[in-house]
Amino acid sequence: MRVEIAPQAGADFIRPFQIEALGIRGRAVRLSRAADEIVHKHAYPTPVARLLTEMLTVSAALASALKYEGVFTLQTKSEGAVRLMVVDVTSEGAMRGYAQFDADAVAALPPDASLPRLLGGGYLAFTVDQGEDTDRYQGIVELIGADLVECVQHYFQQSEQLKAGFKVAIAERDGHWHSGVIMLQRLPREDQSTAAEIDDEAWRRAMTLLASCTSKELLDESLPIDDLLYRLFHEDGVRVFKGQALRAQCRCSRERVGSVLRSLPRDELKELETEGALEVTCEFCNSKFRFTLADLDTAELSPE
Repeated sequence: MRVEIAPQAGADFIRPFQIEALGIRGRAVRLSRAADEIVHKHAYPTPVARLLTEMLTVSAALASALKYEGVFTLQTKSEGAVRLMVVDVTSEGAMRGYAQFDADAVAALPPDASLPRLLGGGYLAFTVDQGEDTDRYQGIVELIGADLVECVQHYFQQSEQLKAGFKVAIAERDGHWHSGVIMLQRLPREDQSTAAEIDDEAWRRAMTLLASCTSKELLDESLPIDDLLYRLFHEDGVRVFKGQALRAQCRCSRERVGSVLRSLPRDELKELETEGALEVTCEFCNSKFRFTLADLDTAELSPE
């Protein structure tokens, strides 16, 4: 048995770990303040808020499993009541997300409506953007599954030929959203002569142990995530690594919005004017920015 316990952390963080004997790596994520702040930027009905919270949590786990410097984005686009969801996570741990939905269509569904009823047909897209000087990676897969996790697993099976397992928990307490996820991935064996049955047996064992984790344990912030990982996997040697804090942080600014407006033709800007000004609302954080055409002619856009 080999266990290395790193410093403990509270909510809104990612803990990478590895199950030594089973050849499996993982990520454990807990969100509280970050998810709650993002969700409450908009007046989402409960089914949409729950789904967006789940997407934020799963996105954090997926992003932390990649080696990148930039922005990881998970997006759904579909034909159902929730037409679009977008979540992105920077390599520094800044998160944001939003959902577009048909309010009447959502209201007609039960509060516990399944993912297929909320989204309908569509696709799930994974994007990694590391800046102008690098190639942008994007993977797209059809939305197939009873929940978001099954859709992500379908992507791994179709696009990456990797096995991935998840345990997700979402709860609303006194109007505040809390969530957690443990994600497992099977590592490739260096010794290619190792029988495939051994890998399969290790994977089944890991998934059985993961299934024994309860939602209460995963959401209990008084139970350090390192202690939970030890409780689940200590017999096979769980080793944890340095974690990363997560935070809600939009990347919009008056300067950025102004730069986009400046790039548009003046005639088009005039058509967008209302009462002598242009007003732009950030879809992510709901911040509003107001400009006159004279503002756009200035060298600097001072905050209002």
